[in-house]
Amino acid sequence: MSLLRLLLLGVVLLSFGEPACAHQVNLSTARVALAADGSVTVEVALKGSDVDRLVGTKIYDVKEDAVDQGAVDAAAALILSYLQTHLAVTGADGTACTAGTAALLADGDGVIYRNSFVCAGVAGDIVYRSTALTEKDPNARQVVLVAQGKSEAQALLDAGNTTVTLSAPAPPLGSTMQRYLLTGVEHIFLGYDHIAFLIAVVLWARRLIPVIKIVTAFTIAHSITLSLAALELVVIPSRVAEPAIAASIMFVAVENFFSRDIDRRWRVAFLFGLIHGLGFAGALHEVGLPKNAIVPALAAFNIGVEIGQVAIVAIVLPVLGLFDRLITTDRAKPMRATGLVYAVSAVISLLGGYWLFVRMVEA
Repeated sequence: MSLLRLLLLGVVLLSFGEPACAHQVNLSTARVALAADGSVTVEVALKGSDVDRLVGTKIYDVKEDAVDQGAVDAAAALILSYLQTHLAVTGADGTACTAGTAALLADGDGVIYRNSFVCAGVAGDIVYRSTALTEKDPNARQVVLVAQGKSEAQALLDAGNTTVTLSAPAPPLGSTMQRYLLTGVEHIFLGYDHIAFLIAVVLWARRLIPVIKIVTAFTIAHSITLSLAALELVVIPSRVAEPAIAASIMFVAVENFFSRDIDRRWRVAFLFGLIHGLGFAGALHEVGLPKNAIVPALAAFNIGVEIGQVAIVAIVLPVLGLFDRLITTDRAKPMRATGLVYAVSAVISLLGGYWLFVRMVEA
């Protein structure tokens, strides 16, 4: 790596040494346990800021980044009224199970709701329903851990999928892998920072072999850190990973002004692929991995990410080639327009700088 490249890398990496916050996501978690006698215990965790937004309370202290138990107690009636409206345990035919006495506890920056339901007289399957958060924001999600005896499974609820059948058998492996594969594809296409990185890193590419080396190196690298982080073998906080991803985007975009050596760029792709893998792991952590199919689900998510990034590169390269042919004076030997690369790189570097700033200063 040249001295100029080393200096540029050092300047960019130094810029994320300060604390930063992760992307804000409307996410709640629930643990629903079905006992042999038909009773169901439910525990739901909500962020205090989400509770305030949903119910109109003021239990979350922004400065302290914490929820006060006294404030929770004072607002308990409002919070319980909301949750009792948007959480239910019933039979498959809609017959309500008998609810016990609910409890609300402050837990760090959030609130935990606990209750038990007696479903002994309910015939057929038992169903857990939740529209908490999702009725307010269709982008919200609830990760549900379903415990039945010694087995545990996970489900993801959203605005279009609000129920979990507790007494139903675990979903087949193929269905689980399909869901995680689609989640991986969705994440790469909605991850505008990852898309910007991929575009910037191939802007000078005019031959297929260097692109294959870049994509392969990036894939191997992010697969390593994604797997290690998803399995919690390596833990890197998002306040470090997210600014680092933004910094990597700035680096490859700015490097386009100083180097056209696309043949060696797979090394940079590998280095920053390790960082982007942490971002993929953060997205996967929000969804969770099913305990009965951790490895297949992880592999499917990784394959989904790979399919997404190959699709992006497959779109970008022909578009660049089209511009080459449109603006060249010698159609037999079309050249990559320097102005085009510089203009796109400038836009991407500004985006990277904006993301870096936001991720470092947002509280």
